[in-house]
Formats: sequence, C-alpha cells, structure tokens
Amino acid sequence: MSRNENFVNNTPSPEERARELLGKMTLPEKIGQISQSIYGFYCYDRDGDTVRIGKDVIEEVEKFGGIGGIYGLFRADPWSGRTFETGLIGTLAPKLRNDIQRYVIENTRLGIPVLFSNECPHGTMTLGGYMLPVNLASACTFSPSLVQKAFTVCARQMKEMGLDIALVSIMDVLRDPRWGRSEESFGEDPFLVSTMCRSVVTALRSEGVGVCAKHFAAHGETNGGINSSPANIGERELREIHIPPAKAAVEAGAETFMATYNEIDGVYCCANSHLLRDILRDELGFKGVVMADALAIESMNDMTGGDASSSALAIRSGVDMGLLDKSVEALDQAIENGEISMEYIDEAVLRILTLKYERGLFDNPYVPENDHWTTYTKENDPTSVQLTEEAMVLLKNEGDILPLDKSKKITVGITGPSADHIYRQMGDYTPPLLPGTYSTILSGLKDYADKTDGNITVKYVPFALDAKAEDVTAAAKALADVDIVIAAVGGSSDRFANSKTNANGQVSDHGEMDCGEGVDSSTLRLPGKQTDLLTELKALGKTVVTLLIAGRPYEMNVIDAASDAIVAAFYPGLSGGDVFARLLFGDIAPAGRLPVTLPDRACQIPTYYNPKRSYRVMHYSESHEAPRYAFGHGLTYTEFKYKLTAAPTSEDPTVTFEIKNVGKRTAYAVPQLYFSRRSGIVTARKKELCAFDKLLLAPGESRTVALTIPESALIQIDHSMKSVAVHGRFEWFVCDNGKNRLSGKTEL
Repeated sequence: MSRNENFVNNTPSPEERARELLGKMTLPEKIGQISQSIYGFYCYDRDGDTVRIGKDVIEEVEKFGGIGGIYGLFRADPWSGRTFETGLIGTLAPKLRNDIQRYVIENTRLGIPVLFSNECPHGTMTLGGYMLPVNLASACTFSPSLVQKAFTVCARQMKEMGLDIALVSIMDVLRDPRWGRSEESFGEDPFLVSTMCRSVVTALRSEGVGVCAKHFAAHGETNGGINSSPANIGERELREIHIPPAKAAVEAGAETFMATYNEIDGVYCCANSHLLRDILRDELGFKGVVMADALAIESMNDMTGGDASSSALAIRSGVDMGLLDKSVEALDQAIENGEISMEYIDEAVLRILTLKYERGLFDNPYVPENDHWTTYTKENDPTSVQLTEEAMVLLKNEGDILPLDKSKKITVGITGPSADHIYRQMGDYTPPLLPGTYSTILSGLKDYADKTDGNITVKYVPFALDAKAEDVTAAAKALADVDIVIAAVGGSSDRFANSKTNANGQVSDHGEMDCGEGVDSSTLRLPGKQTDLLTELKALGKTVVTLLIAGRPYEMNVIDAASDAIVAAFYPGLSGGDVFARLLFGDIAPAGRLPVTLPDRACQIPTYYNPKRSYRVMHYSESHEAPRYAFGHGLTYTEFKYKLTAAPTSEDPTVTFEIKNVGKRTAYAVPQLYFSRRSGIVTARKKELCAFDKLLLAPGESRTVALTIPESALIQIDHSMKSVAVHGRFEWFVCDNGKNRLSGKTEL
C-alpha cells in the first residue's frame, strides 16, 4: 500500500466548520445571519474620491453582532440614487467592499464575514458594468453557448469587484406577455428557458461567482399579466412548465434560490413547504440557501397578522434568509410565542454559514483593491456585440426589400421615439451609462453612412412619445422625400424618465415606462401615437421598415399591416444601433428566432405555442385562430432546403437530416425539433420543443444534423403527481423560419 493510500484527509468540510461555529452563536447573532435587511446602496457616503462606511452598517453590527448579507452595495440606478458622481467607481468599489468586510470581522465577537449580493439580470448592474441585451433578446439567439460566453464575461467582472452572489432572473417561463417583466425571461418554453438557465449558472460559477436563481416558482404565470399576482394553476401545470428550469439550475450548481412574492393555488411561495422542502430540496436535491424576494416575508402579514408570525412561517416553510425585510428581526418574539423552534432557525443559519465557508470568505475575506474590473467593455470583449447580432429577428421582408443595397445612392429616413434614445434600448435594471459607450439606432446609421463614400444619406425626424395627432402628420410629411423609412418604435423600461419606485424597487409611478418590473399592460398596444405614425407613413406610399424595440410582445395586427419589413429587437443593448445598421445593409445575417409568440391581438391571450391538445386554441368567432408570428419564427436573407436522412424509431429516437443553403447569402439555420404526444395517461400538449441546433451556412454549403427526442419526452405527471415514463405514439416536427420542414410519426 502506498503512502498516499494511507493518507487520511482530516480537514473538516464547510458544513462541519459551520456546524461548529453555529454551536457558539447566540440567538441575536443567528438572527443577524438570517437577516439581509440593510440597503447596500445606502451603506456608504462618498465625498469625491473618498468613501466611508455609513451608519446602517454600524447599527446593524451593534444590534446583531454581525451581518448575514448586504444586497446592492454596487447597485446604481434611479432607485438607488447612485450616479457616477455619487456611486462606486474605479478602486472605490473593491475598497469599500473590503472596508465593510473588515469592520464586520473586527468588530464582532465571532468575526463572521458578510455575503455580498447584487443584481445581474442582463449584465453587471453597477457603474461601468458589462451590459448585455435583456434575456428575452438573448433567448432569440437560440445559442446557449453564446449566452454562456457572455455571462462568463459578466462573472469575471463581478468576481474582481468582490461580489459573492449574483441575483439573476433565469427561471421565469413567460406565459402572459402583458407581464412587465417579460423582458427578464428566456421565453415561453420550459425547454428553452431551462437550457439558457443552465448556461447562465454554469457561466457565473465557472468564474467563482455564486448564483441566486430567481424566481421560484411560477412567477411568469401571473394572473392577467400582473406582477406578483397569484398563479392560478394546479400542481401538474407547475411541474410541467415551471419546475424544469429550477431543476436545470439545481443541476448546474446554483448556490441559492429566491422564493418569490406570488402565491400558487392560494399558498405564498415563501410559506409553501411543499414547494421549498418537498419539491426543491427532497425531489430536486437542492442543498443551498433559499432567499426570500425583497420584502416578501413582510408581505405575508396580511395573512399572518404580523412580523413574528410571517417570519416564523417563512423559516418553517424552508426560507433561510430575508432580503431588505425587517420581519425576520421578530424571530426572537416568534420563539417566545412558540411559533417556531430553534431547530428551524439553526437549520437556516447552518446553510448560510456553510455557503460562506464554501465561498472561502472565512479564509480569504478580502479582494485586491484595483480597478481592472472597469476594463470589461464591449470594445475589449465584443461578446455582448455578438449576442446582439444574433438576437435580432427578421419577422417580415415583403419583396425581399432587405437587405438594402449600399452600393446605390439612397436616402434613409428615420423617426420614432426609439430612434435616438439609449435607455429605450436597454431594459429595466440598467445602470447610468456614459456617452461614447453605446450606439443609438440613429448614431449607428449615421456612423455606417459615413463609411460608404456618400452613397447613404440619413435624414432624422424626431418623434416624441407624447406626440399629438398633428405631430404624426408633420413627421410623415417631413419624410416625404426619402427613399425608405425606418420607424424605430416600441416600448420603454427606462427608469430614468420620471419613474418612482416602492421600497422593494418595483415601479410605482411608471413615467414613460410601459414595461419593466411593476409596469404591466392590459392592451399590448404601442404607447402613444406610434401606430398612427406607422399607418400614416404607409399611407404616403413609403417603404416602411419597422424596427420594433421592446421588452415584451405587442399586438401585431396594425404594426404588420403598416410595415413592409419588420425587425424585432428585444432591448438590444449598447450596440443596438451599430448592429441594426449592419443588418439593414446585409453586412450580417438575421440570426434570431422568436422565443415567444407575438399575438395578432391581446384578446387572443394565452397565445403560447404549447397549450394542451384538449381544446381548440384561440378559436373566436370574430377573428382567425393563429397568432401573427409564432414561437420559433425568424426569417433570413437566404433559403434552406431540408432533406430527411433517418427518421426516429423506438430503438433510436434521433432525427437525422441534411440542411443546404440554396440561396446566395451566408445565413444561420436554426433547426428545432418538436414532438407531439398522441397517447398517454393525461392530456398532452399540442407541441413541445425538445432539441435545437444553430448552423452558419455559406451559399451552397450543406451540413448533416442529428436531433434526438430525449427520454424526458416520455414523462407524464400521473394522478398522484409522480413523474412516470409512459410509452406511446408520437408525432415529430423539424421546424425553422416559421415552417414545418420535416415531420413524421413514431412509437417511443
């Protein structure tokens, strides 16, 4: 036997170290770990190049002998009030983080370090943060590898800043486009959302940043599209649609989960032990920390009657840590009242301490105090630009008017409220931006025109969101002499435009916003006079290319009728203008596919592509039965030919086929494999995505693709809510560009 084989590793595990520390703690110290109640962006004062720890930190340390976590130390936006003049820039960010950490460690009995968390919904939400298109845009790429690469850059930046946990919206399945947080979702399909979710978690953890996966669960279901409203669904729908992304997050190693505000079938998520304990922990195997959403525990007071009862109920149900919520401070009262035992509190604290040991905070509590994190820009790392390039979706292209021919002289007119407004390109949860770090649609077109030897002339006609009827007519007349009109229309999640927020950061007065957290829509119509503008431009006989910049789907009937071509760009980010100009003139190929259905009218909702087979979908007497643009739709500047090589069988459920580019331009093919169950023990869905690929093909090039119907396609949720494999008859479809390319039947 070798010496190495005789060696026994006696180093205690993180949980063992946490358990030993737990035994030394008083009740106030334990409550202090469960708490994450102070607002990080209020934790400091800045005077020029000097930052000082604020009184909130000092008071919290004195009260509880420690701090469990601090949320939003680096956050900068209208809610936080932090700007480039008042927020954390350069070396100030890691220095303040270290100063707070040092103060807590050196001024408490046990020296337990702080866990720092911050938002990363579509990039690092801080001054100088590496920003991406919103998740709904990223999902349009149908490229989980590219999404993973982009979030890896974000992770590197956050790691250098000293961030421990990134709060990322990656599990919400979008079931009602009226929901203002549609932009945060990866779409309406659980398979696509799960795939992207896995990529994001993998990316962040690969660089040493922990993940708080949110929201758990069914936050995207909503009631009428209202944020945080009840999910009026049964457990089977919960398991079929909303649990798969959570399963993916657990498998990818997410360290924390966020229990959200909403209720499911009458039970708050933060009070749902079946959800948090039976499903998340026992079934999915999650071992980490469950964090409540901001003020979610306190919001249960209308049911429980007070802070002590709400906090006791949440901890008993499986919540481990609060967020911006003072309710957990009443846990001592809850113990006195007999509403909770110390066993539950110890369970929560043990998980929090274990996470801190796993993250190495006890052994290496500080980070280097440099400003290298500020070098993460789209110029230094163009992954975010590539993400924008592959995210724009060509919805319509009548007569192949796109791409425009840049070798000929052309005057391009541009108008619309989104033509020259960067924050209308960025989405909610966006920090302040510096001039020179972005391109608007107008500046992107002008910069492109400047490089074409005078062939392209750009004429800009401003059009405000509060335009009157006479302004519509004036704008249309001003564009009468151009060859083609670009109408940059859509919505806004711009918190910088006179919005106001509640204590949990949700928008209470939306200003010019028509999308974003707390900004839900009853109509899905373009705000203001934008549809009137499109209609009048078309009535002039102009060729109208509509650039739809949005955070959610809109009613498409009027938009479609008034447009010769439509490009959908779900908040495309900092490079939106440059990318759109290159797509317009054919320098890059349209690569996006819709991750969500675009309805003809809002009255058709729900319009998601995968309803149950048990009824006729969207069958109304006064309208047609189809949405305007379906999930997976997206055109290219070329044509593809599909040829079946091998059909799936029960022995080998793989579809093998050849794709050939038979057009004249290089373009992306995005073959999507769907199945439809035709026999089983409960009602099945009309159609379900189960695999996809993405290929860049030159003219004349062909590739062989193999997509497999996974074993999970056999799973149904039986009458006792158990997942069982049910063999039977299936139909399968290979689709792209909104068309069925191949199809067949099989037994599985």
